[in-house]
Amino acid sequence: MAREYAKVLQGLKLPFDVVGRGKEKSLEFKALYKDVPVFEGGLEHFKPTGQYTHGIVSSNVDYLATHTRRLIDLGIKNILLEKPGGTNLKEIKDVSDYASKNNARVIIAYNRRFYASVLKCRELLEADGGVTSFNFEFTEWTSSFADLPDNSVVKNNLLFANSTHVIDLAFFLGGLPLKMSSFSSGRLDWHEKAIYSGAGKSEKGALFSYQANWQAPGRWSVEMLTKEHRFVFRPMEQLQIQKINSVKIEPYELDDALDKQYKPGLFRQTQAFFKDPSDPGLLTIQQQALNCGYYQQILDGN
Repeated sequence: MAREYAKVLQGLKLPFDVVGRGKEKSLEFKALYKDVPVFEGGLEHFKPTGQYTHGIVSSNVDYLATHTRRLIDLGIKNILLEKPGGTNLKEIKDVSDYASKNNARVIIAYNRRFYASVLKCRELLEADGGVTSFNFEFTEWTSSFADLPDNSVVKNNLLFANSTHVIDLAFFLGGLPLKMSSFSSGRLDWHEKAIYSGAGKSEKGALFSYQANWQAPGRWSVEMLTKEHRFVFRPMEQLQIQKINSVKIEPYELDDALDKQYKPGLFRQTQAFFKDPSDPGLLTIQQQALNCGYYQQILDGN
């Protein structure tokens, strides 16, 4: 992710320094970005020689919270923090409280909010008079994670670390839950729950449902419905549309040049972080801490 952000920052013509942890990865980065200063040894041992106004935390999930607090301690008041911001609800809340206490602005980097497909869908939803219902699936291909060590933070917190990429997008477009009933069951050798379903009503008045089965075939998916159309994200980078009284689902032609040149959503997200703090796609750590209550409910099934 550091390489992806570096590519974006150069595209935005913003100067930056990089702090790396391991020597091997730092050397790889230097080989790609020869003119960018790279400090080895990790953020814990980093001693800035100048004043930084902004910071981007793209560490592994288990270091996100620690490194964010470290940047705040260094006096950096504007931080773009990779999703989900911590390993679990408690850790994310702790970072939120620490940021508030120190008057730091911390933004959670859910780059899918800035996909060209999502930006266009927001326009089309408004033109249709708003969303009336929506559904989403966050089935994970658990075989992709099975070989990770049993103590892997991502493996043991997979819904927070990975599935919230989908859930956040669904609630961003359709509205946060006003009320929600959640159910979960099953288990994997390394995860207590494996099957999820639920339904509710959002703050936008839309009814919604969700499901995921980590023991069966499936994929990530979000669908938004209006009085005129069904908008389908499957895969997320693409927008497909079904018109009322038709069974045909057609791709929507997008101006997605930035999503092809850079990691999808990352350019617009980073640009908004630096230049447009009021952009509705930017999610504060305080709001993320509140949203994590919904994620915990989905995980627990109650």
